Amino acid sequence: MLAQEAVNSGDTAWVLVCTGLVLFMTPGLAVFYGGMVRTRNVLAMLQQNMIALGVVSLTWVLVGYTIAFGDDAGSGLLGNFELFGLTDLRVPPAPHLHVVAGQVTIPTLAFVAYQMMFAVITPALVTGATAGRLKFIGWVVFIAIWSIVVYAPIAHWLWHPDGLLARFGTQDWAGGMVVHASAGAAVLATLMVVGRRRGWPHTAAPPNSIPLTILGAGILWFGWFGFNGGDGLQANGVAAQALINTHLAAAAGMLVWLVAERAKDGHSTVVGGVSGAVAGLATITPAAGYVNTLSAIAIGAIAGIVCHTALRLKYLLRLDDALDVLAVHFVGGMLGSLLVGFFGNSGTNPLGKDGIFFGGGGSLLWHQIVGVICVVIFSFVLSWLIAAGVQAVIGLRAPADTQDSLDQAQQGTDAYHLGGVAGLNGTGAPERRRTGRSRSTAQPGRGGPAAQPVQPGQPVRQVRLVTATVDPARLPTTRELREALLDAGATSIVVSDATVSTAQPAARALPRGYWLDQDLLDRARVEVMVERDAVPAVLNVLGGYGADQSDSFVQDVQPATDVR
Repeated sequence: MLAQEAVNSGDTAWVLVCTGLVLFMTPGLAVFYGGMVRTRNVLAMLQQNMIALGVVSLTWVLVGYTIAFGDDAGSGLLGNFELFGLTDLRVPPAPHLHVVAGQVTIPTLAFVAYQMMFAVITPALVTGATAGRLKFIGWVVFIAIWSIVVYAPIAHWLWHPDGLLARFGTQDWAGGMVVHASAGAAVLATLMVVGRRRGWPHTAAPPNSIPLTILGAGILWFGWFGFNGGDGLQANGVAAQALINTHLAAAAGMLVWLVAERAKDGHSTVVGGVSGAVAGLATITPAAGYVNTLSAIAIGAIAGIVCHTALRLKYLLRLDDALDVLAVHFVGGMLGSLLVGFFGNSGTNPLGKDGIFFGGGGSLLWHQIVGVICVVIFSFVLSWLIAAGVQAVIGLRAPADTQDSLDQAQQGTDAYHLGGVAGLNGTGAPERRRTGRSRSTAQPGRGGPAAQPVQPGQPVRQVRLVTATVDPARLPTTRELREALLDAGATSIVVSDATVSTAQPAARALPRGYWLDQDLLDRARVEVMVERDAVPAVLNVLGGYGADQSDSFVQDVQPATDVR
């Protein structure tokens, strides 16, 4: 390695900012995935992503960095172990390391930190495919091993100047192969080990919070400016080109995906829009610093249509990829890597090469094809061995009886407490009581005025309880329903959520073109206390809001105030 030139404060500041942006992508990915899983698996998904920040950060400092960016051991496959634990950083990364023209002018630790964030988020991508099936401790062991024996060598091949594929001529600006293709191949291998969810593909899992997914997508888009913009390690024109390319490819991917979704399913959805944007981001990643602006738009548009079409891939392969990681990240990363061979332009970056469309012939495309094949095969084989080994020793697949409620099984709590009873305050203590009998804290008479019994000789009223279910969508306001029932003679009204069976299942749209046959429909259950003579009027009011009299009930009841 050569000595470092004077540190450039502008370049250093830019790389440090980009480091923070890429770190922010990991919680963004957690939120993006977390919104698309079942309500009872949200916390498990968030934890599977966030744990990578703890585990992979340490493996990277201890051994991952020296394998990826230490001096080549001589074969182009691995770096030596002289930088184990970062104990000897007397000199900075070598000139031309990664994709930098000229002497590196940032501190070595800035480079270590920046690359650490790539190592963190890469295995986290796998969690979207395996949603609802991972045993937490098994997952921790898997990513610890994977980050060392799979990710670090691939990073050395492509991002070290003496790496095997870098010397061959393969180019990967920000991780189309190092991040997306390697993670996608790991998805294929891991799914073969953990298998399918119960009932797949005939049982659909509706997302718990689409707004949460959109927030996560926004964070990913924001963080991707650091993901692609900082890879030149300099605050210059190439960084600006990579940043604008990143944004425009996402925009093009979003629009094309929406058009394809409209043509196929009849709707352009917000989840489809952000899916297209992420597909565009993944696909431009290997090309961001090597192509011009118009090429970036074209790459994003191609990503939108190809990745949308690839949604069927998991059905063809019979692999239960829960959140379509294969279609968006795996296909996107490989596609973008190959498109560098067509759109590469040395006029954008002197370290780049001209692709087919800019007079460079087919040599660059050939180099990209070889690179993709090597990365995918290596990652797939090693990932399968790691996953199978973890499954055999401590278990990687969560037990079948816990997969529908991983939050309770793994964390002992739920992400949401939205019900009326669940939202009430309760008694508590610093530590959970484990012994002793629980005693009721109910105190009669504390809930409101005491009921007054009927006096002797006073007639008992003839009261009916009318129970019906109505369609909430047909209730403009609760006040309208209340006033209509009171005008009909109601003396007491209770409205609660209910789920009712239906003779004909209702088709419900799910994200990315999926459909769910809903056999149980959401309804509002209305219970009305009314004098006997006013029952027909109340039934007429409820009928106006979709209540079917054949499914409604009228019962004789005795109010507590009439108890003698």
